[in-house]
Amino acid sequence: MRAGIELNERHRKVLKATVKHYIATAEPVGSNTLRREYDFPLSSATIRNALGKLEKAGFLYQPHTSAGRIPSDSGYRVYVDEILHNREKRIPFPLHSLLDAITLPFAGKYEILFQKITKILSEISGCMALITFPQVTGGIIQHLQLVRVANDRIMLVMVIDSYQTESFVLSTQELIASIREKLTPEMLDRQLEILSNFLNHKFRGKSLREIHQLDSSQLDADFRDYATFINNILAKIKSSYRLPSHTPIMLQGVSQLVKQPEFSQIEQVQVLLNFLEEEQEQLLPLIFNLQEDSRTDEVKVHIGSENPLESMQSCSVVSAYYCQNNAPVGSVALIGPTRMPYEKTIALVESTAKYLSEKL
Repeated sequence: MRAGIELNERHRKVLKATVKHYIATAEPVGSNTLRREYDFPLSSATIRNALGKLEKAGFLYQPHTSAGRIPSDSGYRVYVDEILHNREKRIPFPLHSLLDAITLPFAGKYEILFQKITKILSEISGCMALITFPQVTGGIIQHLQLVRVANDRIMLVMVIDSYQTESFVLSTQELIASIREKLTPEMLDRQLEILSNFLNHKFRGKSLREIHQLDSSQLDADFRDYATFINNILAKIKSSYRLPSHTPIMLQGVSQLVKQPEFSQIEQVQVLLNFLEEEQEQLLPLIFNLQEDSRTDEVKVHIGSENPLESMQSCSVVSAYYCQNNAPVGSVALIGPTRMPYEKTIALVESTAKYLSEKL
């Protein structure tokens, strides 16, 4: 939504009806159609006035002067945000029994399994479906210990569940600057013991991948003075673990996508096919990017021009993470025109991600 633009209830209802009608028909929408098909207790003139204000605000546009209105990317965003924010009203798509029928014969065979699931998702949604293969979650932290090794140096020792040991050197001054006190060696050792106990309480049992999601601003009140020092510890741990540079993606349903009227021009299809053939790896940061995604438990929707990839700006991407041991290891996504049925695609993606998390 554009900054400074507030929609009243009438505008929201007219916008929602316009988006829903356009998604269903791919035809520009006029005031008479809205009044007739959506039972608005308003005159056509009042609806027409609301449509004009929505167009002026950038939520709708006219493909030509004599036509009705079409939602813009901003209009779709208002509509999608309402779906995402009303989580309790979303109806889960009943996929479990359908997916159970195909997963049992292929347990552990990810390539065959994901091929079957993406095919089903594509056929049900009319979109292109993607699933990234699960990534190793990284070692589980078993123990963290801070040890003074010199007057100006502290060592962080980290033991993970494979019994691999990592060690990192920190400056004593970083700790002293955090608490702004002069410390004798004995006092410093005591502080390191207290901090070691705190770090183990917070981080033991977490995977190295989960560390990427930790937020030091949520530290216990008693340890907020140590935030800068603990941030440096987290930075050291994060630097020891890098996400793999290549993640295989299972993709199905290009033919479903190009059937949509938005891709009736051969040039549009060509741009999309060239992208999928030559630049498919660029999709990964869009649907699987743990370093930048502050929340991994929510469905993400990139609409049209919100996509950083120019070749994808005629499309919307709906994606969600699936987890293993509560850590995100892969992503499920649907790609379609901006005129995709968002309620359905969001429910499909959310249900599939939940299903894979339960099975893994």
